[in-house]
Amino acid sequence: MGMDRANTKARTDPKSSRLLLFLVSIASATSFAAGPAAKNDDPAVLARDAMKLPNSGLVKIESKKIRLLKTDRAALSLSVARRVYVNNNLSDSSAELPWRLNITTTVFWVGEQSPDSIAISNEKSAWDGEWFSSYGGYDDPSLENRRNFIPINFLPRQNPFYVALPYNDVDQHHTKPEAAQAIPWFRNAFVRDGQSVCKGRWIEIRHKGKVCYAQWEDVGPFQTDDLEYVFGGQRPRPNRNGDAGLDVSPAVRDYLGLCGLDFCDWRFVNFWNVPWGPWAFYGDNNTFLHLRPKVIAVIKRSAHPF
Repeated sequence: MGMDRANTKARTDPKSSRLLLFLVSIASATSFAAGPAAKNDDPAVLARDAMKLPNSGLVKIESKKIRLLKTDRAALSLSVARRVYVNNNLSDSSAELPWRLNITTTVFWVGEQSPDSIAISNEKSAWDGEWFSSYGGYDDPSLENRRNFIPINFLPRQNPFYVALPYNDVDQHHTKPEAAQAIPWFRNAFVRDGQSVCKGRWIEIRHKGKVCYAQWEDVGPFQTDDLEYVFGGQRPRPNRNGDAGLDVSPAVRDYLGLCGLDFCDWRFVNFWNVPWGPWAFYGDNNTFLHLRPKVIAVIKRSAHPF
């Protein structure tokens, strides 16, 4: 009986009725203004939610949710770049990329002339049309014409410890679209469109127990867009030099004791992890010389004295 009286009161209480009608009207108006509920695959909702995701999340959904208004080749490069980014799992330059193991390695040098019409002479680099002049002359690979890892007839103006890798982040004087996603240090190194963030980057090379350091100064061998090898951990694309994936200078060859076509491991390394060695002595492109007053007291000693 007590419950029946309470229900009767609730049904007949004018204040309760007005309050209920007020709440219902607000809910109805809100629903009408909002329109039909968005589905999970509504682009507006996806875009809104994407803005709340960290960078790693954005990379993972971009290829599925964003239509690329590029040529087929550019779209493919961007797709590859996203996979590389996710595989590296790097959002900045605070970590180093993994080793590329047992890579066929060849020797090249500033001023080298092409023996045929297929290869490109090395008087120019991919990033320096006056490489021969910038370096200071012919980096003679003959052992009898070298001493202390440099040519005997001139002092190099650039670091004699240099390498080439088969990817160029610049095309037709513009930064490639995929570079921002594929290159882990891009965010910290980018200056302007068309200026490479790869040129001058340090790499660590090891061969039969010895370790050497060099700067990335040219593109090759053979390829200029092997993104998945250079940054993604795949094997180099097939080529006539035993699938070579690394070109090294005579100085690197001599320090590691390479014999013509040989095999090395390599990886990208941050400058602050590069120990002192003969790669620190020469060159207006050399990070050691740029920062010498700041780093001279904290540079690590090389584990392999020269």
